Amino acid sequence: MTWLTNFVLPKIRAVVSKRSVPGNLWNKCPGCEQMLFHRELEANLDVCRNCGYHHRIGAMRRLEILFDDGVFSRIELPKTIADPLRFRDRRRYTDRLREAQSLRGPGSDAVVVAHGRIDGHAAVVAAFDFGFMGGSMGVAAGEAVVTAAKLAILQEAALIAVPASGGARMQEGALSLMQMARTIIAADMVKEAGLPYIVLLTDPTTGGVSASFAMIGDITLAEPGATIGFAGARVIEETIREKLPEGFQRAEYLLEHGMIDLVVPRAQLRPMIGRLLGLLRDTPPPILPPALALPTPEPA
Repeated sequence: MTWLTNFVLPKIRAVVSKRSVPGNLWNKCPGCEQMLFHRELEANLDVCRNCGYHHRIGAMRRLEILFDDGVFSRIELPKTIADPLRFRDRRRYTDRLREAQSLRGPGSDAVVVAHGRIDGHAAVVAAFDFGFMGGSMGVAAGEAVVTAAKLAILQEAALIAVPASGGARMQEGALSLMQMARTIIAADMVKEAGLPYIVLLTDPTTGGVSASFAMIGDITLAEPGATIGFAGARVIEETIREKLPEGFQRAEYLLEHGMIDLVVPRAQLRPMIGRLLGLLRDTPPPILPPALALPTPEPA
């Protein structure tokens, strides 16, 4: 009986028992509610193959998509004071930072800065990570944008800002609001140096980020369906006591009303940005497929 109990019975149970399946193999699309296999979703740049919904992606994934062949050099950012106000709500601010940094490395924050080439053009990219405390902009994030601007000037490269943020970081109080002015000055430094400054608005871009450097690009692009605005739609409706139009604060609505220049699908971002950089820097742009070519103005 010991042999049957200890050896045979476990073997039989292993054969007939249901194998556990990892829970992250399938993703439900928020746009069409279809189930998407994770490898297919990743191969399609995290865009739903059925409805075209653009899923949110992290900063490192964003850099891989934008830079040629996914090759880039990440910049070590200056260290800043972690908890200037010793803030605490339900939890200590330092505990929230540690939790967010445990997934992205010690000392990390909401912005990643890297440099490389986009369609052959030198570029510095400052990409926000919404997964890090909602991409909120505190002292560290503001310092990262300033560092990216200085690096772009040093390398005589274009600066590409990719915000994905809920706004200023409340745990840093007025210090976080000061980053609005600092990032605007940083963008102006790049412009004064005669270098292109392009902003790619992604889902979501709101609050103090949308009210600062995110809206002053030489050219402003956006991904399809991205939420872009300052205050939330519900807050606006309660304030003005009116129903907002359909699609309000979406990229397509802002394009229609002249707030942004182009809405570009994720798969077309790299060649489109490369085309724009070529035009802004007076260098021969690469030949694009007809779908990506900029419209030629008709003669008057």
